[in-house]
Amino acid sequence: MQDTRITVIGAGLAGSEAAWQIANHGLTVDLYEMRPTKPTPAHQTQGFAELVCSNSFGSEGPASAPGMLKIELETLGAFVLSMAKKHQVPAGNSLAVDRVAFSEEITRTLEAHPNIRVHREELTDLPEEGIVVVATGPLTSDALARALAERVGQGSLYFYDAISPIVATESLDMSQLFKANRYDKGESPDFLNIPLNEAQYNTLVDDLLAGEVVLPHDFEEEKYFEGCMPIEAIAARGRKTLSFGPMRPVGLTDPKTGRWPFAVVQLRTENKYFTAYN
Repeated sequence: MQDTRITVIGAGLAGSEAAWQIANHGLTVDLYEMRPTKPTPAHQTQGFAELVCSNSFGSEGPASAPGMLKIELETLGAFVLSMAKKHQVPAGNSLAVDRVAFSEEITRTLEAHPNIRVHREELTDLPEEGIVVVATGPLTSDALARALAERVGQGSLYFYDAISPIVATESLDMSQLFKANRYDKGESPDFLNIPLNEAQYNTLVDDLLAGEVVLPHDFEEEKYFEGCMPIEAIAARGRKTLSFGPMRPVGLTDPKTGRWPFAVVQLRTENKYFTAYN
């Protein structure tokens, strides 16, 4: 086994975890990451484990599925989870990270590991020898996607995701916001909340339905992943869909009124310096 070549293709969350675990068990790993030699339509950096959408890993509540998964991963000594914990930012009962610091440390750690050989190049086919872990995700290059399709008999790979907008803290009018977590979960009130009454909510929905939208890229088709939909697509399903979905006001008492608002927009800190929110 010591002489077997082990290749990990892709240095995202899964590839980074796989490479570290294999290397930490004393085996040599060839880790291939095509960025920056070949960029993708979504990534912005050349760092490993770059988060291209939200900076949240979901709930840490032990009664939730994401929370139970994190407990299991921590018990097993998960590398990526330990990095997330190290670079955690306030997010109530959820695990959110400073995405830049998180990616940078994972990159430094893997590049410095004595059992990991990092290759910044594109693989257009699967290696013929040794064990291969394919962790290229939905942004697999066209050439490798074709090779995988031939190998597994699947004609295509598909990816569609919503982006999480980031705003500068200095652009926010704090007099219109209040700090709170739903049902006061978490050790401190970490979310900034924008309360909306019914008229304000209806204006927002009207603007979403009538406003300009970001057109799909050439590599995208509008087949949505239900767990991460664009806000205008949710609004198009019905006027009250948002108020019963991501903008539901439950467990958030507006200190100005002493009541739950009709709907709410929640902002989560993007980094430990609180200079931006998403």
